[in-house]
Amino acid sequence: MTDLLRWQFDLTWSLATIHLDDLTADDALWEPGPLVWTVRRDAAGVWRPDWAETEPDPIPVPTIGWLTWHIDWWWSGALATVRGAAPPGHGDVPWAGSTGAAVARLRALRTEWLAALETLGPDALAEPAGAWPTVAHLVAWVNAELMKNVAELGQLRLARRASLA
Repeated sequence: MTDLLRWQFDLTWSLATIHLDDLTADDALWEPGPLVWTVRRDAAGVWRPDWAETEPDPIPVPTIGWLTWHIDWWWSGALATVRGAAPPGHGDVPWAGSTGAAVARLRALRTEWLAALETLGPDALAEPAGAWPTVAHLVAWVNAELMKNVAELGQLRLARRASLA
């Protein structure tokens, strides 16, 4: 099963790089409409995401900055879970502060994730993983969540380009 999960992750990451490699400095904070979730500097200068404990209705459209933060947050949590640690809360993971820094952070998380996957044999994949029935379920969810977030990020990138044409 690890070969299939790794193949799926590699496929998803290859799709991610299509969009990540093409992001510009101005893309992260572009707001596609009046109702958005983005990242903003707090009084201390730390970039924090918009957040609600209960998802609002209608759901705000995330900015690319928010999406890169979101991937950083949940992926950091998945790594912590695989390592047997508590995942960080949403307020514990600030946004990287720029498009370039956010992309670099996601690339670093990929490297950490691949190293973690190398340690997972069949017995480890069958172990419980926090809220997930098994580590294998968590790994499959990471693949699915990354693909979903990359599709959202790509659509925003394309919409921004179209708005500038």
